[in-house]
Amino acid sequence: MIYFVGFMGVLAMVLVCVGTVRAEGNYSKLVYPGSDGRLVYAPDEQGNAIPDFSHCGYMGGGVALPDVPVVMAVHPRAEGDDTERLQAAIDAVSERALDADGFRGALLLKRGEYRVGGTLHVRASGVVLRGEGAGEEGTVLIATGKGQRTLIAFAGRGRGPREIDGTRQAMVDEYVAVGARTFEVADASRFEVGDAVIVHRPSTEKWIAAIGMDRIEMAHPGVQQWRPGTYDLRFDRVVTGITGNQMAIDAPMGNAFEREYGGGWIYKYEYPGRIEQVGIEHLRGVSEFDPQLKDRRREGEFVDEDHAWNFVAFSQVQNAWARNVTSVHFGYACVTVGAHAKWMTVQDCQCLDPVSIITGSRRYSFPIHGQLSLVQRCYTRRGRHDYVLHARVPGPNAFVDCVADIAHSDTGPHHRWSVCTLFDNVIVNGNAINVQDRQSSGTGHGWAGAQKVLWNCEAESFVVQKPPTSQNYAIGCIGEKRDGRHARAAGYWESHGQKVRPRSLYFKQLEDRLGIAAVRAVATKAQMDE
Repeated sequence: MIYFVGFMGVLAMVLVCVGTVRAEGNYSKLVYPGSDGRLVYAPDEQGNAIPDFSHCGYMGGGVALPDVPVVMAVHPRAEGDDTERLQAAIDAVSERALDADGFRGALLLKRGEYRVGGTLHVRASGVVLRGEGAGEEGTVLIATGKGQRTLIAFAGRGRGPREIDGTRQAMVDEYVAVGARTFEVADASRFEVGDAVIVHRPSTEKWIAAIGMDRIEMAHPGVQQWRPGTYDLRFDRVVTGITGNQMAIDAPMGNAFEREYGGGWIYKYEYPGRIEQVGIEHLRGVSEFDPQLKDRRREGEFVDEDHAWNFVAFSQVQNAWARNVTSVHFGYACVTVGAHAKWMTVQDCQCLDPVSIITGSRRYSFPIHGQLSLVQRCYTRRGRHDYVLHARVPGPNAFVDCVADIAHSDTGPHHRWSVCTLFDNVIVNGNAINVQDRQSSGTGHGWAGAQKVLWNCEAESFVVQKPPTSQNYAIGCIGEKRDGRHARAAGYWESHGQKVRPRSLYFKQLEDRLGIAAVRAVATKAQMDE
């Protein structure tokens, strides 16, 4: 493996690796171009196919991040804490009226250093925080003092979408396959095109037994067997068509819906507390820490844990973004795509040299809890689970053209049945990409993920296992194939050791759906050239 320091090496590594190992005309048997050049998807015997991940990202994918006009600027000062001053400026922008595009304006933090001893909160739609560069000479927010905290929090209100009474309808199909966007309900008369809906998949006792998660090995007293009703998946969708009782939605299903295991239902929802059209860009965050606390076993690692933990976190948001932001020394993450976050893009970001002990619940550089989000062209150094999914994440989500250097643990789904994620040209130097049954890890991580697609990825090693009732895929991946911690059926492997065409599944799917202009809106020249 080749090591690069800094984000400028990310695309260079991608292009070098792709250029040296890929084979022209080497296509997957499951996804390949038809006579019109558009991708054809070969289903399995139940109709499951690799999903279309192009709906991931800001505004549903294929839309360039906006350049929001500056309406207020602040300047650094020589001394003192800047928390209250910056929060007052954020609040002032938040009180402005929304324009026709849904923006209040950008708050510009001029080049220099700002000391922040607390947390900055963005609670209103249409607010953008912008600096003048994510480098050391740009706009630098220093997280001062002690205490594990998030430095910048974008958050709406409420625990999640609220079901609108009287709208719930059962799905009547025996089986709705992975990748499907249509299904039949008992009565579609209460729905209209454009409705925001939840497609709800229950976690029944029978399904949990089928995947063995009621029999997790009791390796330690903290292990908890999965309980019915606590592993439901809620797919946040928009109705795009209704024909009789047949309904169409805007993005594919990330898990099969089986009548045998409880089927599913659909209902309209409202979520007035969710904010949108918010973003952060061109900023650097640095967490202070005690440099006297060093890891005696690992040179260059520090283990202080009483300092800032997250640089930026988004929750209860949609159509949001983080671009060109860098975190240094934060203990947990650079950008967290939190619960009930939808249609997010995180791009051209770096998570550098986190400070913590190297163990669980730390150094998750770019974690996703939400759905329909895109993380692309990001870079990490000295993380653990760098490009990672947490529990019950409904998907789809996509990591594209991302690199991890000096990784202390594996990339991939971490625990408890996250579904439908694309790892597209993800490179992990010094560690693995794994999709497996983690059994008693933590309090019973069990099957970490299903419907995971590893496309043209590289790592020191891979574990890709097949869960009962589902599948995982490794296509065009470079690295040692391993069996995993527990003996399980292997997932779908194809073209191991040789890259496939197209180079990027995400960008080809985006081109097929919206045209080449959509790819140009979100890809760099280097990505387009490939």
